[in-house]
Formats: sequence, structure tokens, C-alpha cells
Amino acid sequence: MISIPHLMAKTSQTEKGILALDGEVDLHRSPEIREAIAPFVEQKVPRLLIDLTKVSYIDSSGLALFIEALQRVQAYGGTLALFGLGESVRAIFHIACLDQVFRIFPDEAAASA
Repeated sequence: MISIPHLMAKTSQTEKGILALDGEVDLHRSPEIREAIAPFVEQKVPRLLIDLTKVSYIDSSGLALFIEALQRVQAYGGTLALFGLGESVRAIFHIACLDQVFRIFPDEAAASA
């Protein structure tokens, strides 16, 4: 597991990558998160799971970041899933109708199944 301030990334033998985020996913943090996602995309990890358990807020730039990541992962045939969305973050995805675009799971076990 690699630790980055406010980010944790890990890959395993099962060909999945997990990126754990915390705090706010906003205009100020989006470049840092984009950089954390890049190695997974460059390695063409078949399954990228993003843990939003500790994320308290997401703005439009954060949504755009995840849409871009989804497109990049799908471009090489991979899948991207989100898990652990709190009520306020889930509401933002719902209002933007992105809960119909992303694979969203309650926890890591469900996302990994």
C-alpha cells in the first residue's frame, strides 16, 4: 500500500487497484487526485475501485474528474467502481444522474465481488 497525504493506493495480485480518498473532492484537490489515478490507468489495471468512505463533499470538478477517469479506464477495457459513498456524496451523484453511469457499491467487499 502506498500512502499519499489524504490518499491511499494499493494493488493486489487480483488485478485490482483501490484508491482511498478522504476529505473534500473539489477544485483544489482534483489535480492531486488525478495524479493518483494516473498510475492505475497507465498500468491498465483491469478493475479500479475508488473508496469514498471518508469523503465528505464533492463538487462539479470532482464529478468531472471521476467521469474522465471512467472514460480513460473504459478506453482500455477496464472497469471503475465507487464504494462507500456517504449520504451527502451519494445525493450529489443522484442529483447529477451519475448514479446511473457509475457502478456504485456500499462497501469494498461488494465492489470486489
